[in-house]
Amino acid sequence: MFFHTLVIDESKAFDGDEDEKGYNQVMTTKDEFIKILDSMYERGYVLVRLHDMAELVTGDGGTKMTRKEILLPEGKKPFVMSQDDVCYYEYMTGDGFATRMVVGDDGKPTCEMVMDDGTTQRGAFDLVPILEEYIQEHPDFSYRGARAVIAFTGYQGILGYRTAPSYSDSPTYEQDKETASAVAQCLRDNGWELASHSWGHRDLGKVSWDNFKADCDKWDSQVRSLIGPTDIILFPFGADIGDWHPYQNDNERFRYLKNLGFSYFCNVDSSQYWVQVGNDFLRQGRRNLDGFRMWKDIEAGGDTGSRKLDDLFRAEDVFSSNRPTPVLWE
Repeated sequence: MFFHTLVIDESKAFDGDEDEKGYNQVMTTKDEFIKILDSMYERGYVLVRLHDMAELVTGDGGTKMTRKEILLPEGKKPFVMSQDDVCYYEYMTGDGFATRMVVGDDGKPTCEMVMDDGTTQRGAFDLVPILEEYIQEHPDFSYRGARAVIAFTGYQGILGYRTAPSYSDSPTYEQDKETASAVAQCLRDNGWELASHSWGHRDLGKVSWDNFKADCDKWDSQVRSLIGPTDIILFPFGADIGDWHPYQNDNERFRYLKNLGFSYFCNVDSSQYWVQVGNDFLRQGRRNLDGFRMWKDIEAGGDTGSRKLDDLFRAEDVFSSNRPTPVLWE
């Protein structure tokens, strides 16, 4: 399952301005997120790493993606969590979101947010510190210290730091790159997995071949250089570079991404689970737990065939009363 940046101040995100519809569609509020965690914890879900599912193993026959065994008590159900666009884009300023991620005094990642009085405070203002606190209170919710996958674009930088070359005239540019890299390492040190979300938030299955290569190369040079090695890519828009059939080497986009070091590929799929383990890759569908998906469940009412979230939580028990309705996809 996956989330975008969490709405912290609902009165600012849902205030009727031009960005409200997007926030309402694809984002989840802090209170909704905590209610989702509570429901899943009560139902026996346990957070695992994407790399707990399978790994590349080299043997006499070469290197092969091999399923791993996840050892949980009977009745427990493993799941993977991820968060897209952890960049704190400029357009979100003043709309009730965190402004950047930092290393806390305890050595764990936390967030900063600008308050109404103009001061900047540190606290649980997005998924990472909220989930970190939740696991501290419920250690059995995490399998062997697992945390979520955190994915970055690059066109405005990462983690709230303007690290893209277009900001190179900023007097804090070099310091921002150094700080962002230190925060990324802090995430790694605390069990978080880091991933690509493309450089420009592009549909990597539809853009031209030249634009595809340019985007991948920019992410590799501008973002991987800050966060370190990663073999995970979470496709923007939930799109993919192929249909449901396993990737083959005649798929030049797959080959290109493999050559850049990617072996774990995630699209979006609202079914309970979709996993495909190929010879040298793993693909996983992700479920969007956002305003639009929750509203569709509420709209479905008693039509259980149209409800997609009931195995995790009842949308009616989670959905914020502050959201504008209906939540339409536009």
